Amino acid sequence: MNAHPTLFFVRVALVALLLLCGVSAASAEMKIQEVVSPKGVRAWLVEDYTVPVIAMRFAFEGGSTQDPPGKEGLANLMTTLFDEGAGSLDSDAFQIKLDDAGAEMGFDADRDRFEGGMRFLADQREEAFGLLALAVNEPRFDQKPVDRMRAQIVSGIVARSRDPEYAAGLKWREALYPGHPYSRAAQGTPETLKSITPDDLRAAHKAIFAREKLFIGVVGAIDAETLKVELDRVFGNLPAKPALVPVPDVAPKLGQTLSVAYDLPQTTIEMAFPGVARSDPDFFAAFLMNHILGGGTFTSRLFEEVREKRGLAYSVDSSLSSADHANLLSISTATRSDRAAETLAIIRQVIGEVAENGVTEEELAAAKKYVVGAYAINNLDSSGAIARTLVELQAESLGIDYMQRRAALIDAVTREQVNAIARRLLKVDPAIMTVGPEKQG
Repeated sequence: MNAHPTLFFVRVALVALLLLCGVSAASAEMKIQEVVSPKGVRAWLVEDYTVPVIAMRFAFEGGSTQDPPGKEGLANLMTTLFDEGAGSLDSDAFQIKLDDAGAEMGFDADRDRFEGGMRFLADQREEAFGLLALAVNEPRFDQKPVDRMRAQIVSGIVARSRDPEYAAGLKWREALYPGHPYSRAAQGTPETLKSITPDDLRAAHKAIFAREKLFIGVVGAIDAETLKVELDRVFGNLPAKPALVPVPDVAPKLGQTLSVAYDLPQTTIEMAFPGVARSDPDFFAAFLMNHILGGGTFTSRLFEEVREKRGLAYSVDSSLSSADHANLLSISTATRSDRAAETLAIIRQVIGEVAENGVTEEELAAAKKYVVGAYAINNLDSSGAIARTLVELQAESLGIDYMQRRAALIDAVTREQVNAIARRLLKVDPAIMTVGPEKQG
């Protein structure tokens, strides 16, 4: 989603300032080392002794798509339990140790990956890596914390179930990916969460936590030789291969119109078009096209036509999402219900114009400048963000020299390539969903 307009102005100004200061060039010169431990655990490392802090991020393949049918929400519940007891330490003892080490530990899961991270002072390295090793290898999943965390999640689900936007989002995914794991509620439902036992959590941990599909990024005050020792301590004793349930690729179901009736003062409009895979040679052409269409907020065609010229909506944006098994270009906005039809017509008109006539050289040059400069702001503004980026680069097989090549890859995109991908993605009958009153304008 795009930022609030005021924040957007701040971001644009910051990007410009950083460009002037040469931060983009500095990030391109960031030295990334590939470190391989004696047991074969591989990580990317950026040594940085500016402050005595170490940040680690890691990801295992297999997220909520691995939840067994009827036990949706299992992966999400598991993310809440790694600091709730491990090895000989129960929940209270583990958290006291974590506090004593001054360490921040967290886990999360998306559809395709199960991720974790830790941040701590370098002089607490021994204690912090020891706690992480316990959490990764010997989580307890004791019944009492399982019940407590489950109750918290269920409370959140019940609260959100009254939110029509949340309910409509579930319907949208079910409509786009019928029968596919991507259609399911990643957080589960009260009923599916109730069915999950500690043994289910132990089985999921055993299936996902393995060395083969593991990506690790480390940033901070640690050298490669020391990191090798810690990598083996934390990950070296995991099984070699995961036991993942195969997940098929799926194309979003387009050419359908959904109308979800809710008594709201506004109508939300969602549109879905085909996307492109991250490995697609036309990815950057699609990325720049999306920026011009609706990704660039104040500079985008959609913002200009829908908000600036007609005042139909506070915001309107488009975004590309490239998951492991599906790709999507989506457009969303919310408008007064009596002007929903007019807003949708204007959006269709803008999409048709881009698909038919493409973008201008001036738009493309401005998009390239922003996309190159914003990378450092969005991905390299802290040690934690850099560690996360290192993991993403590995998971997407972009290469250890990607940061050095990225600007040139973007600069090489031609207007003809952008216009070709616009025709490919936008000249289709999209999926459309409206959420609002039954009688709309």
